[in-house]
Amino acid sequence: MNTDIQINHLLRLSLNSPVDSDRLLSYLAKSGAEGRSSFLSLANSHHVVLRALQPLRELARASGNSQVEGWCDEALRKERATIAESLSFLNEFCSELENAGIHITVMKSLDHWPDIGNDLDLYTPSDPQEVSRAMQRRFEASLKGRTWGDRLAQKCNYGVRNVRKSVEIHHGCLGQTGEHIAIAKRFSTRRVWQQVGDFKFMVPAPEERIIAATLQRMYRHLYIRVCDIVNTHLILESAAPDFAELQRAANLGGVWPGVVTYLRIVTEFVRRVRGSAYQLDPRLLAESRFGMDEVFVRGIWLRVPARRAALLYARQICHMASRRDLHGVVRLSLLPPLASAARLSYVLTGNHSGIW
Repeated sequence: MNTDIQINHLLRLSLNSPVDSDRLLSYLAKSGAEGRSSFLSLANSHHVVLRALQPLRELARASGNSQVEGWCDEALRKERATIAESLSFLNEFCSELENAGIHITVMKSLDHWPDIGNDLDLYTPSDPQEVSRAMQRRFEASLKGRTWGDRLAQKCNYGVRNVRKSVEIHHGCLGQTGEHIAIAKRFSTRRVWQQVGDFKFMVPAPEERIIAATLQRMYRHLYIRVCDIVNTHLILESAAPDFAELQRAANLGGVWPGVVTYLRIVTEFVRRVRGSAYQLDPRLLAESRFGMDEVFVRGIWLRVPARRAALLYARQICHMASRRDLHGVVRLSLLPPLASAARLSYVLTGNHSGIW
């Protein structure tokens, strides 16, 4: 079963849509431990382990496939244990830093609920040195090595003893080169409470959650995961974002075309799978640059065309120049040479981690 089909199965399972269960269960039963491990790894990469394997387990039970049912039970047990550990630590961590006068907003990681992200992503307007001192004093955290990209983006990664997930903190700015300051401020000034399991966390408002996803998918990684489609679909359906506010925020950084393009892609994928999706205003759709038909599978991801992303980048930097946002223009102008350096490093060494 090729990756394209497996991604489609994960998307259908995670959206509670009809699945060709006979085909999927037959594949998982016949492919053995290696095949099931590969499917689980794909689900993990797309951050939908719980959302995909819980309905899959029910399908296996209904069909009497005890082998796949048992495999799902074990995978779910392990994942739930990891998530419980992460949430407990995150609750303690946020409480301690807030009590120390450091405002913390939990970004992206909790958007995947009931799943969780690879890292614990956080935003704070506080100074990196102040946060670093607090983390080392209260949690014996160790600062990991920082790449050129990390330094530009004012991003620090920490390892904490006895916690499997690393902690990634953005300080005062967002974007691949730290180009967004005005947008970043909104992640603190407009944060809201969210109940996650037994805990409550301060998270970005729905509009900022959509912008964070857009920045990560359309302007940085250039690929979309199953979780991005499912998460954003739920924001649109349940959180009722204010589109006027969303446009106002996106225009601060010149990323409005990327936002409406991302939303179009998400809703088109959902409509293909479920038959219906959130109805975006036609006026918004008219401002999008492309849709699902140009997204393609390569490797394990749903890829965004690089040429399209380049046009979004050009539009972003022109917008910043028109607003006389010197900080943003200078930071964004560093992106092409950094990308070239990363590409060269990868060709020569097979590793570009020193750049990004």
